[in-house]
Amino acid sequence: MNNIILCGFMGAGKTVVGRELSKMMGCRFIDTDEMIEKEQGIAIKAIFAARGEEYFRDLEHEACKKIGDMKNCVVSTGGGALTYKRNVEAIKKNGAKVVFLDTSFEAICDRIGSSSTRPLFSDKEQARRLYDERRKLYEEAADYTVDGDLSARMAAIRIASIFK
Repeated sequence: MNNIILCGFMGAGKTVVGRELSKMMGCRFIDTDEMIEKEQGIAIKAIFAARGEEYFRDLEHEACKKIGDMKNCVVSTGGGALTYKRNVEAIKKNGAKVVFLDTSFEAICDRIGSSSTRPLFSDKEQARRLYDERRKLYEEAADYTVDGDLSARMAAIRIASIFK
């Protein structure tokens, strides 16, 4: 099986849906943010604070290249990962298909709440502008789009039905 890559804004449900989908599909689950945190030994928020966004984006690109060499995985990408063409190309290298979890900004706000672990969500107005900017890029990267406002289980079922 080619990899199934989930993209969407932070709080769209990529990790929760991805874990559910990987169980349904009987394959490995990878979260690029968790992968980076494990390799670096610190949280993404700390990477942003210590080294800046550009440094983090380079780490993210390396993660996308590694995933591009894998097979039989469901992958949850960070909210900004597939807004960069170099990452889309790297991650799709072996025929992976990208699914955009199209989640409303309102649902995202409900899910994130006042989370302090999201460095780009500290200012809601700025987050809304970023959401609007990125949405077009997710659509361009995606092979399929699924309603991210659905429950994680329902979204995973919809995605699984595409690939079975």
